[in-house]
Amino acid sequence: MARPGRPKKKTAEAVVKDIKRQTRRKFNAEEKIRIVLEGLKGEESVAEICRRESIAPALYYKWSKDFLEAGKKRLNGDTDREANTTEVNELRKESDNLKMLVAEQALRIRVLKKDLNGLT
Repeated sequence: MARPGRPKKKTAEAVVKDIKRQTRRKFNAEEKIRIVLEGLKGEESVAEICRRESIAPALYYKWSKDFLEAGKKRLNGDTDREANTTEVNELRKESDNLKMLVAEQALRIRVLKKDLNGLT
């Protein structure tokens, strides 16, 4: 039986997962670009760069592919970008306001037409 006040023992696998989760490096965009450009220069092999940066070669190639795809889109004139939630909410509010304005104008036009038909 477990004693009160004593923490439960974790399995070795759980401990390793926790350590990996806490020690995982997070690369910002500038670091990723620097690493990809080093590989594209060709002065060092990709394997050497990956070893030095402590990343898997598959991760390097993923970053490289993303980098080249983004460059290709930009050169083709694709300036689309993802809108953040604030922008989306503002656009929805503006859309609702414009719909309301159109409905009010349509109602006014209908009323004026009825008044005009009543005069003739």
